[in-house]
Amino acid sequence: MSNFYQRFRSEMAAGGAVEGAPDQVSPSGRFTGVVMLLLLGWLAINNIWTFVFVVGLLISIFLHEVGHFSTARMTGMKATQFFMGFGPRVWSRTRGEVEYGVRALPLGAFVRIIGMNNIDEVEPEDESRAYRSKSYPRRLLVITAGSLMHMVIAFVLFFAVFATAGREQSTGVATVKNVDLDKSPAFNAGMRNGDIVRSIDRQPITNYESVSAAITANKPGDTIDVVIERDGVAKTVQARLDSHPSGDDRAYLGIWADDWGWKQLSPIAAAGQSIGDIGSTIGNSVKGVVIALNPMNSIRHLTGTDESLETRPSTVVGVSQVGGSIGESDGLKGILLLLASVNVFVGVFNMFPLLPFDGGHAAIATYERLRSRKGKPYRADINKMVPVATFVVGVLGLLLVTGLYLDITKPLG
Repeated sequence: MSNFYQRFRSEMAAGGAVEGAPDQVSPSGRFTGVVMLLLLGWLAINNIWTFVFVVGLLISIFLHEVGHFSTARMTGMKATQFFMGFGPRVWSRTRGEVEYGVRALPLGAFVRIIGMNNIDEVEPEDESRAYRSKSYPRRLLVITAGSLMHMVIAFVLFFAVFATAGREQSTGVATVKNVDLDKSPAFNAGMRNGDIVRSIDRQPITNYESVSAAITANKPGDTIDVVIERDGVAKTVQARLDSHPSGDDRAYLGIWADDWGWKQLSPIAAAGQSIGDIGSTIGNSVKGVVIALNPMNSIRHLTGTDESLETRPSTVVGVSQVGGSIGESDGLKGILLLLASVNVFVGVFNMFPLLPFDGGHAAIATYERLRSRKGKPYRADINKMVPVATFVVGVLGLLLVTGLYLDITKPLG
C-alpha cells in the first residue's frame, strides 16, 4: 500500500507517469491494447452510433491535451510526455524532448510538464522552463487550456448542427409523431405519421397542448373533423372518438402530435444560440458536479434506496449507450449535440478546485499568487494536499465502480 501511495504522490507531483523508460513497451501493454482495439471493433459492428460517439469522446480528450501542450510550449514551459490513455504503454516514440504515445486504458490522457509544484524535481538547467517558474497568468492559461478547449469544441459542435441541420425547438405546427395502430380512431380515419394537424373541429392546432385541448373538449363517441396536411395537400378526415385506454372518461383519438422539431438557424442566430446553450449547460453541469462528487448518492444507488436518474452515477459506458439511442433516433446531429453537452460538463468537472483536477492546480496557482510578495514568490507545499487528493481519487473510484455496475446491470440506452 505504501508503494502505491508513494507512486501516486510521485505521479501527481510530476503531472505524468514516472515508471518505465521512454519508448519501452511491456507485454501487458500490448495485450491490453489489442483487447481495446477488439472491443472498439466489436462496438463498431454492434452499434455504429455508439462507436461514433466513443470516437468523438476520444478526439475531445485528445484536443483537451493539445490545449495544455500547445499553451505550455507557447509560454516557454518544457513538456516531456503526451499520452493518450493510462496504464501500461501500448506504443510510444520520443521526438526531440517529448515522448508521444498511447497507453492501454482509454480513461483519459495526460501531458507532463516539468516542475508542476515544489516537490517535482527538475534539472537545474531546466528550472527556468518549469511550470512553477512561470508567471501566474501563464500558469493559469496552461492549466485551464484543457477546459477552455472543451468549450471551444462545444461551440463548434453546437454551431455546426444549428447552422446546418437546425435546432430542436417549436416549429409552430403540430406534426404527428406516432399513430396508435391498434384500431385507434386516428388510424381508422387514415391519419399517419408525418401528417401535419392544422385544425380539429375548426380549432387551430399549433402545438401539443392545442391538440390535447381540442380532443378532450369532446366526449367519447363524438365525431370530429380533423384537417391534416400531407405532402403539401390539405384534406379533412372524420374520426369517431373512443374512450381513453386508461379507463377514465376522456375522449381518445390515438395520436401523438407535437410542435417540437428541427429548425435551421442563420449563422448569426446559430452563434448566439450556441453561446446561450453553453451557458445553460454550464449551469446544469455545476449542479451535476456537486451531485456526482457526493459519495452518498453512489451508496444509495448501490443499496437500491435511490432509483432517481438525476443522482445516478454513470460512466462512458452509460453515456455511450445513450449516444447509441440518440444516434438511432436523430442521426449524426443528435450525436454531435450530445458530444457538445458532454464537452461542457467535462470542462466544468475538470475545473473542480481540488487535486488531481486541473482546477486544483489552478486553485494552487491562485493561492500562491495571493501569498506572494514582490521579489519573493510563495510556493504551496504539495505534501499537505496529497491526502485530500487521495480521498478525491477514492471518490472517483467509487463513482467509476458504481457507475459501471449500474450501466451494465441497468442500461440507460
